[in-house]
Amino acid sequence: MDLDRLRSLLSRQATHAEPIVETGAEQGSLVAASVLFPIVLHESGPTVLLTQRTEHLRDHPGQISFPGGRVEANDPSPEHTALRETKEEIGLASRHIEIIGFLPEYQTGTGYRITPVVGFLTPPFELRPDPSEVAEIFEVPLSFLLNPANHQRHSREYMGKTRHFFAIPYGRHFIWGATAGIIVSLARAMAI
Repeated sequence: MDLDRLRSLLSRQATHAEPIVETGAEQGSLVAASVLFPIVLHESGPTVLLTQRTEHLRDHPGQISFPGGRVEANDPSPEHTALRETKEEIGLASRHIEIIGFLPEYQTGTGYRITPVVGFLTPPFELRPDPSEVAEIFEVPLSFLLNPANHQRHSREYMGKTRHFFAIPYGRHFIWGATAGIIVSLARAMAI
């Protein structure tokens, strides 16, 4: 994985790219959100840190996700939202995160307008998951996630409509929906 190329690509692409729109996304009623796409720089190769949400949450229970959430009124930027939510969800302080850029906005069929903020994390760092939000924290090799051979297309009925989405199975984890879609957007950008 060429991390310098990734840094260069994201510094150019950022917020000017056309949004990625899932089937059924209704433009006027989307809730602004931001997530951190955390790439951990291990000596053995980069990984992506993901969380599994707890089963009792109202939105997306049990799903695999990036740290992140809704933009609050006092959040001055997407980076601030992503860093604030990361600290709240997994206890990772912003001093351990180097923001390198953005992926295109991702608009979901479930009502969110997500800004993916990509950051490098250099170990060591300590994680303290919030047990009310995060059931598990795990890492997946970046090379696995970016490999198109691991990307699947699925569909499911949701609120009377057929929704199409990406999925990336990894061991016992099933990464799908917006998380998989954001990963695929990075894979496609890197393939150009």
